[in-house]
Amino acid sequence: MTVPASGRSPLRIAVLAAATAALGLTAGCAGAGKTKKDVAYVARDVDTLYMTAKDRLDHGDAKQAAALFDEVERQHPYSPWARRAQLMGAFSYYVARDYAKSVQTAQRFLSIHPGNKDAPYAYYLVALCYYEQISDVTRDQKITQQALTALTEVMRRYPNTDYATDARMKIDLVNDHLAGKEMEVGRFYERSGKWLASALRFRVVVDKYQTTSHTPEALFRLVEAYLALGVPEEAHRAAAVLGHNYPGSEWYKRAFKLVNAKGDKLSAA
Repeated sequence: MTVPASGRSPLRIAVLAAATAALGLTAGCAGAGKTKKDVAYVARDVDTLYMTAKDRLDHGDAKQAAALFDEVERQHPYSPWARRAQLMGAFSYYVARDYAKSVQTAQRFLSIHPGNKDAPYAYYLVALCYYEQISDVTRDQKITQQALTALTEVMRRYPNTDYATDARMKIDLVNDHLAGKEMEVGRFYERSGKWLASALRFRVVVDKYQTTSHTPEALFRLVEAYLALGVPEEAHRAAAVLGHNYPGSEWYKRAFKLVNAKGDKLSAA
């Protein structure tokens, strides 16, 4: 199963929009008109520079906005605006799908302001950046593991927030994706006749990702692998677990027929 990384859920949009709106609150009005000249990196007062960056973001130019928010921090590092600009810059890079820079900027904010009230937003943004880079199960899953770690961190640190609510749903999808990767590799070994290697992969799904959608098939594949390895007792045990937990599934019906065809009678659950 491939995680729908590119789809931006309503909850995620609402959470990001609310947090970004809060970050975007300003103490005053911009002092200059928004023209092409405003994007040049020249020394400007912090209000004008920040509001120019926000205007670019509001008008859909996220890459330019990110660069301008970086400029706020560079030109006015000791201003209260610098902290706000860091997070707005991280969000702008996220919108522009420059995930590496978004993570880098958010993590820099957290290293400087670990106890800040906007820290939950920064942790959540890091998690989203990893989550939206999850690739097909046929590819390396390093990013998927990073997404899982970051999402788990959001839940651990801020369990009663909207960020944690969204993280919980995404963790379920990420685990399903990781289980899908194990199944992909297990099936490959099975097709190659490497029964022990395949059984080890299917065992990981059953033991580590037992609440995912892949568990019924993993149990059936274990039945196949154990029979091929000549350990019918283990095959019978896997089939019994499958029958107990998924009695009406197609995978159990197939396991029932397979075990009985091998002469080891299995009672229907």
